[in-house]
Amino acid sequence: MLEKNSEHIIDITGTGADGEGVGRKDGFAVFVPFALLGEKVKIKILKSQKTYAFGKLLEVVEPSKHRTEPKCKYFYKCGGCSFWHADYKAELEYKTQKVVDCIKRIGGLDAEVLQTIGGESCERYRNKAQFPVTPEGIGFFAQRSHRLISINDCIIQNEVNEEILNTVREFMFEFAIRPYDETQHIGDIRHIFTRVAEETGEIMVCIVTRAKKLRHSDELVKRLCEVNSNIVSIIQNINQEKTNVALGSTSILLYGKPFIKDKIGDLQFEISPHSFYQVNHKQTKVMYDKVVEFAGLTELDTVFDLYCGIGTISLYVAQYAKKVVGVECVEQAVLDARKNAELNGITNAEFHIGNAEEIAHTLGNADVVIVDPPRKGCDEKLLKTIAKIAPKRVVYVSCNPATLARDLKILKELGYIANTIQPVDMFPRSPHVECLVLLYNGSET
Repeated sequence: MLEKNSEHIIDITGTGADGEGVGRKDGFAVFVPFALLGEKVKIKILKSQKTYAFGKLLEVVEPSKHRTEPKCKYFYKCGGCSFWHADYKAELEYKTQKVVDCIKRIGGLDAEVLQTIGGESCERYRNKAQFPVTPEGIGFFAQRSHRLISINDCIIQNEVNEEILNTVREFMFEFAIRPYDETQHIGDIRHIFTRVAEETGEIMVCIVTRAKKLRHSDELVKRLCEVNSNIVSIIQNINQEKTNVALGSTSILLYGKPFIKDKIGDLQFEISPHSFYQVNHKQTKVMYDKVVEFAGLTELDTVFDLYCGIGTISLYVAQYAKKVVGVECVEQAVLDARKNAELNGITNAEFHIGNAEEIAHTLGNADVVIVDPPRKGCDEKLLKTIAKIAPKRVVYVSCNPATLARDLKILKELGYIANTIQPVDMFPRSPHVECLVLLYNGSET
């Protein structure tokens, strides 16, 4: 093993899953945050295992041509972003290669991976923010820790968050409202959660508390309403569990509406604190248009959307299909999807509550199946259910190339061939990448 605290100069020859540089020393793979591919760096070993080690970047001896000065002053402290020290071209190249590597290494496939579609901007693109509140302040956690970095303004979030955070800080100080201490499970406010609708401008502020009652909440509402006239929803969410999950199951409306409205294309959606809604609005439209393109829809097609959430993809593709059937296991999400269909006057979409792998095959035939699972990917039983339904085409939307590759391998064994893989950068400056995959039924070709 490499000796702890020993210093070395190594060449960075690869990039890890979280965007960190990877080099080798004496046969060990060494992972070095903030080091870029092609650089020669001086490092200090922080931790060493049997075959790999973690190093701290001490000096860039020979910098990459892609290295830049970070725009974010918190970058080297905060654990939220991974790429402010690199130009955007290098980040997109990394994301494309990450998908290629997963598809080949895990999936064993030779499917075509297109170049990642980049976003218009790396700044101010997130419409949802979630700020922990601890005795150390309000901000984000440092990389791989629960040590909080106090932050006034995050440049990938909407500008209004700075005013909201400052207002809550002042309120807490003036009225002795305690921050949450997770080690002792005491305190009043745990998180500040915000949503901003880019198309309508509507803003939601959600204060997550440990206690059922938030003292002087009327005063907080008054002050928040003075911050920005577009704040139309202020909610207290109660989370009394010892958990890292931000939101609890109970919410109290303190002001305005229990939701905000936003638009994707010509469609309107009501978004509550628990709603799954893509965080990058402009790239969502890009991605949904690509879903429609991959699906090759006609007015004769029936589509199954088998992780439909609040119905965003379902209702978007319903504009191009004969019928859309959405399936979702979260009851409230299905109720929201039905409401969103009614809101938009869409009558050719229906939504069912249940586990897709258990009920999808009972819903009739489908020409196209769309799946957009969480990071863990699809249950193998669901993949077998898709094969049983036997659609002509499957469009798989994934936020995790590793589980995507695993599922594509299973689908290939079930007769569905991955034709084209299109990465889309929904999360600039992070190591994450969204993918859309078009699969054909092998028996149909």
